[in-house]
Amino acid sequence: MNDKTINKIILGDALEILLQIEDNSIDLVLTDPPYFLDKMDNKWNYKTVSNITKYCNVVKSLPPGMKFDKEQGMKLYEWFLEVSKQLYRILKPGGFFFSFSSPRLYHRLASAVDDAGFLIRDCFIWLYTQNQPKAMSLNHFIDKLNCDEKMRTELKEKLNGWKTPQIKSCFEPIVVAQKKCEKTFLDNMLKYNVGLLNTNVRIGEEMFPSNVIATDEINEDIDKYFLLPKPSKEEKGKFNTHRSVKPIAISEYIIKLATFSEDAIVLDPFAGSGTTPVAAKKLGRKFIGIDSNSEYVEIALKRLENAEKDKGCEICAEKLQFIPLEAKTDVFHKSRNCVFIK
Repeated sequence: MNDKTINKIILGDALEILLQIEDNSIDLVLTDPPYFLDKMDNKWNYKTVSNITKYCNVVKSLPPGMKFDKEQGMKLYEWFLEVSKQLYRILKPGGFFFSFSSPRLYHRLASAVDDAGFLIRDCFIWLYTQNQPKAMSLNHFIDKLNCDEKMRTELKEKLNGWKTPQIKSCFEPIVVAQKKCEKTFLDNMLKYNVGLLNTNVRIGEEMFPSNVIATDEINEDIDKYFLLPKPSKEEKGKFNTHRSVKPIAISEYIIKLATFSEDAIVLDPFAGSGTTPVAAKKLGRKFIGIDSNSEYVEIALKRLENAEKDKGCEICAEKLQFIPLEAKTDVFHKSRNCVFIK
């Protein structure tokens, strides 16, 4: 199926589509999967998520990540284990798998990747300063206590500054895993063009690549060693309604680190608004993007179209177009970059 999917965005369930991809055919997997926080699991609805991410001040409408449920981690593990098994199958020997995660559930995601057969090589950290504190005061509950106003006031003063255990989160962990090489690293590299990391890549002020990445300017020392460009509004696109758009610079950094050949195929099974495919395209790599949300697929296609600008389709020399989502059968547009599988 790879020939039909290369340089395209596929609308469909990741597990179903992955089953159709050939063994040992992908050079790099780079993705940002659902984190299973509140309604953000693999079956979440786009409009529902958009509503719950509008921050409210009532307990029943907590933003994603605030409702604590121990089952979230187990469900994430079980689902991501199946995903990781398929990714292990389709990656070339020595191929790398990078996956964003959340601090609270990283251990479950990394365990799933480990148990699928991957070697856990590292943990990258995306460090930033701009985020919404999620800790909540208990004043709302104190006001409902069956006591007089004086006791409520005293209790509020006593617990002033003491909030629920969700402090400001300022990093995202990225699991770095690798499929086992055939024989030595050198043997594997010569046969498959994967398995080593490119230390010619630079970060910050021409520094050696590291496992810490920052896109916000923080201070002189951190910026010097870890800074990558912050995404602009133009990069995201005014039409982009995705709630968690990753910087193209991070995807480019990882793709440059982990892919050697210009024929390398970069797969993102949860492509969202298309950051990984756009980064791969900008670097001259091949890509496959998959997402179950039709709105996000259209956004990703638009971003790829913008990346092409006036270049048009390399095959049909036309502007990229969208396939009508109501199509009843498998439709492959003659343009490189769009395909919808029903």
